[in-house]
Amino acid sequence: MPHLIAPSVLSADFANLQRDCEMINNSQADWFHVDVMDGVFVPNISFGFPVIKAIKKHAKKPLDVHLMIVDPDKYITTFKEAGADLLSVHIEACNHLHRSIQAIKAAGMKAGVAINPHTSVSLLKDVLVDIDLICMMSVNPGFGGQKFIANTFNKVIELKKMIVDLKSSALIEIDGGVDLNNYKKLIESGADVLVAGNTVFGSKDPVATIAELKK
Repeated sequence: MPHLIAPSVLSADFANLQRDCEMINNSQADWFHVDVMDGVFVPNISFGFPVIKAIKKHAKKPLDVHLMIVDPDKYITTFKEAGADLLSVHIEACNHLHRSIQAIKAAGMKAGVAINPHTSVSLLKDVLVDIDLICMMSVNPGFGGQKFIANTFNKVIELKKMIVDLKSSALIEIDGGVDLNNYKKLIESGADVLVAGNTVFGSKDPVATIAELKK
């Protein structure tokens, strides 16, 4: 399967959100990546349900919503109602991960699990056959524009082997610091989905940059 590109709307121009949504619609991007931060689980606050609903109104591609929040179970159905097609919760924020995954699927969304840079991929072993996506953070979560953590390549290789061994169909998504210098090596290592924020929205030609990442 060809790899997917999910531009992160956290890096979009919020004064021109409709314009940037239409740019993604008209590009070779596959998903909209939407980061939700609560200022507790991560040291930043992004946006909530009204903005997600506004994005959904214009988006013609799936919304890949990444929750960087404490107690995500309280909001699962609300994110579905806001327009999420795929919902990822952090393994570090879930006391009962299986229950969270089941709740996401019961709400009618695909289920993802996100892991921080310091979290071992071995902790995913018991849920790999139950989920659709692993969102692997390649920077410390909370802010865009951070430097890519090189150990991510090793973690992708290790996780890909686990997925193959367990015959899981889960996709590996890389979130943070993805750029034109490292995207090829990420794909070669086993990544299936690349999240790109500043690389896309900081480009003079975002559509061309997405096309380059898609190669």
